[in-house]
Amino acid sequence: MTGRSAPAVLPPSLRVRLGPIAALAALVVVALGALYADDSRPSMVDARISAAVDGVRPPWRHVALVMDFLGEPVGAATLVVAAVTGCLLLRRPRAAVLVVAGVGMAVGTATLLKSLVGRTIHDGNLSYPSGHTAFATALALVVALLATGRLGLGRTADTILVLAAALVAGAVMGWAQVALGAHYPTDVLGGWCTALAVIPATAWLVDRMADRLVDRMADAGRRERL
Repeated sequence: MTGRSAPAVLPPSLRVRLGPIAALAALVVVALGALYADDSRPSMVDARISAAVDGVRPPWRHVALVMDFLGEPVGAATLVVAAVTGCLLLRRPRAAVLVVAGVGMAVGTATLLKSLVGRTIHDGNLSYPSGHTAFATALALVVALLATGRLGLGRTADTILVLAAALVAGAVMGWAQVALGAHYPTDVLGGWCTALAVIPATAWLVDRMADRLVDRMADAGRRERL
């Protein structure tokens, strides 16, 4: 499936809904980053949430460790390869590109923001925003966008599916990071919002570049026939 017939990874109906959400998420990331810049202490909200979930015991600690591993390089690469393979098997090349580009942009943005914000936890480890949470949320968003294209449930249902996938993935990974003491809860929120801001923008860019490439190939074909 090539050309304009290839389904967009970000349909116009979702673009209208997710655009404002992405903009709001970006504002939250910036606001939290400014609030906790060069800080090394938890906020009052962080302290209360962390006290409720920190020091989790088996078997839930094992679950948290598994989730943490899936956000580490080896685990993350495995999930990305599996997602790309699934996209190609379903003949959704744009979605495969979005998996790599979108997840890479989300994690890359989180990594850059860590250096810019300078918030630390445990012996000076940069913590804001959570890269693990950004990764999990970004991957869930891409998979959900692919599912909406396959299921065609309607604009409202598609929006709910995408946001629900992002919420569940971000919540589970965020819980693991806070439970293991790797991040403050506000770091997790920042990572979640980072993915919400980056993925819709990257999906739009992938569609735009793919459409332009198709148009150029079509123009070249017409010139050859003439």
